[in-house]
Parts: sequence; structure tokens; C-alpha cells
Amino acid sequence: MLGTESSRYEEFNDDEDEDNPQSPGFFEDAIEELEREDPNDSISQEDDFRVNGPPRRFSKICLKNFFMVLLIFIYLLLTGVAVFLAYQTISDFLEKLNHPVMSVTYKEVDVFSPPGIALYPGKAQLLSCRHHYHDYIPPLVDPGKPQEGDCRINDVTYFGPFTNQTERRAVVVRGPSDVRKKELIFMQFSLNETEEDFSAITYMLFSKFSDLTESVNKSDFMRDCERNYSMWTFSGGFRTWVKMSLVRTSGKSNEAVEFRQESAVVKFNDKRPESERNNQLFFAVFEWRDAFMQDIRLIVTANPWNSVAILCGVFMALFKAANFAKLTIQWIIKMRKRHLRNKTRNQIK
Repeated sequence: MLGTESSRYEEFNDDEDEDNPQSPGFFEDAIEELEREDPNDSISQEDDFRVNGPPRRFSKICLKNFFMVLLIFIYLLLTGVAVFLAYQTISDFLEKLNHPVMSVTYKEVDVFSPPGIALYPGKAQLLSCRHHYHDYIPPLVDPGKPQEGDCRINDVTYFGPFTNQTERRAVVVRGPSDVRKKELIFMQFSLNETEEDFSAITYMLFSKFSDLTESVNKSDFMRDCERNYSMWTFSGGFRTWVKMSLVRTSGKSNEAVEFRQESAVVKFNDKRPESERNNQLFFAVFEWRDAFMQDIRLIVTANPWNSVAILCGVFMALFKAANFAKLTIQWIIKMRKRHLRNKTRNQIK
């Protein structure tokens, strides 16, 4: 008698656990309940067991286990998708962080800072250097002979950055600045008694002529410029028209300035007497191409806040999946214990 009341008391406690939404029994459906007793029912427990029978109870348990396995599979699939999404989000963020996007803008100016034009004439002699405006260059007067000029020129001697034993001489000219008036600089060189088959003069452009004049050590400044800037050449017997454009590149930590140029070459019609043609002439024109300065900036498109938000959502999904798996395991264990308890109770009866 006491054993019967104790078993009924345990069954009553189990039913109370099933009504608690926080317990693992919350997953049970009303159709899938096991052994609910109705006090107004006149049929005895043995008759109910005989009517419903083990096959019906077995089918309910199988159906419930099938749906539970299906839910576990779905949650495992969603968990795998969440893990893949987290990995893909982190990979995309690192990819964008290591490969910034290049943004190009153009800034219009009226006047450029006068650039420095460093020429390496070697044995050639600078005959003239003059400023002209509106793309107008007057006809040559006595080509091959020294003429008056109005350019600002500095001579710098230094040892090259790559061959320390080689001494280099640079003639640095203050470049044009007024782009609206199409200011240009026209230079003329001559070279006598050359032993080479081909002759050319090398030149280099750097951003500001004032950087040279204000530097404490001009030799070190020119050595650094040669290390960081590109070198070009123009040939003898031609007029080389160089049109410059300035490009400023802003990186992650520093800023670099470089020149881009478009050059056109025109043959010089030498009208000098035959006796004077052994003196080879070089002509160079430097001018700004347009009034636009190109500004290139490296932009990192990776937004850490978007990545953090996605990862938070992924981790919440993983937490929910882990919590569901925990409750499912507890529910399966409880159902197994109840099944064994009911089986033992029926065998005693």
C-alpha cells in the first residue's frame, strides 16, 4: 500500500515538472504525453494499458524520438552554418585590412610649388635657361652660344647613393609654378667632342626646390632624392617638351610625392655652318600639364563594428544551439528513466 502511494506521489511530481517551461519536459507536446491519469475516468489503469496497448505507446515514443533527432540535426546544421559564417567574416575582415582600396581624387590649383629640376649634364655646358609664358618660345638666336638667362640655378656636388666612389655634379633649376599662365622653362645645352655613339642628358624631378635651398646639407639632400625619385633622359639634336603632373600618395603611415610626365620630341633643324655642327645641342622644355593635382589615398574598407556585430550574432546562435542540445540530452535521459520506471511498475502489478 505504501509502495503504491509512493509511486503515485513520484508520478504527480513528474507531472508538475512537465508543466514547468524551464525544465527539459517543456519540449513535450500535448499529443505526445506519457501516462496522464484522469480522476473522473472510470476505466482502470490496467484496462487503459490494455486498450492503448504497448504498440500505441511505442509508436508515440518512436515519433517523438524521430522529431527530436530531426531537431538535433537541424540545430547541428545551423551551428555548422554559424561557424562557417564566423570564419568567413574574420577572413573577409583580414583580407580587406591587408588590401586597402585606392581612392583617386583631383584637386585644382592655380599655382604649384616650384619643383626642383636636377640635371646631370656631365661634360655638356648649360648655355641658357629662361622663363616663358603662354606656351610661346621665341625663335632661337645664335644657337650654340651662351645667352642671358633668368632662372634660379644651384650647383651641387655629391657622391651617389649606390656607388659611393662616384662623384656626381647636378645643376638644379627652379621649375615653373604658374600653371594658369602656362609658365615654362626653356633650357639649352651644348656638348663638344663627344666620344659616344649616342649622347643624352639625365634629369630628375623632386617636389619642391625650396627643400634644397633650406636644407642644411645639400649633398645629403640630393643623395636622398636620387635614392627615392626616378631618372629620365633627353637626347641631343632634339627639343624635348616635358609636361609634368604631380601625384601625392597617402599611405597608412606616410605620404609620398612623385611626378608623372608626358614628353614629346621634335627634331632640331640645324642651320649652323658645317664647321660649328660638331658642337651638339640639347633643348629641353619643362611645363605643367594641367592645373589638377592627383591625390591617391589608401582606404581600408574593413569596418570592425560590422564584423563585431556579425560575430556577436553568430556566438549567440552557437550559445542557443548549445543550450538546446543540453536540454535535449536532459530530456532524453529523463524519458529513459521514466520508461524504465513505468516498465518496472507494470511488471510488479
